Amino acid sequence: MKVYTKKGDQGETSLIGGTRVRKDHVRIESYGTVDELNSWMGVLRDHTADPDETALILEIQDRLFTIGSHLASDPETARMKLPEVQTNDIQNLEDAMDRIDRELPPLRSFVLPGGHPSVSFCHVARCICRRAERSVIRLDEETTVDPLILQYLNRLSDYLFVLSRKLTQDTKAEEIPWNPNP
Repeated sequence: MKVYTKKGDQGETSLIGGTRVRKDHVRIESYGTVDELNSWMGVLRDHTADPDETALILEIQDRLFTIGSHLASDPETARMKLPEVQTNDIQNLEDAMDRIDRELPPLRSFVLPGGHPSVSFCHVARCICRRAERSVIRLDEETTVDPLILQYLNRLSDYLFVLSRKLTQDTKAEEIPWNPNP
């Protein structure tokens, strides 16, 4: 099977279900940003030594493919049975944050991103996750999006922040608080 079809050469692409839309459509922006996030999650996974976190990142990458498949589908014409985001997927992120939080010092201010490549990759993924969430919210204004997708993306960005703090601690990097200029 060839990867290229030449059908997108005029600036359109097909959704699951066959509907053609412009490549700058909010739906394409939404699942494209989720795909970008998934790629950065792969970079983060490549720089994470903790096997528990690596396993969770793999699970997250699977859920991001699930989310992307829903965002890439035309709800009017798609007949394909897609996997679903479940409430326990969100609970898994919350449980991971609670577990990590018990090992971290209390947060007393905003922190500046960076200090170690894994920490920086985590912050980049967090920012892309927030962008994906904003894009999906715009899509939800046009057509109904499963509320669990929005909840998952929101919780994932929180998890990525908490994970960045854990990675700062694990790598013995300095967590630099943001001190605004007086």
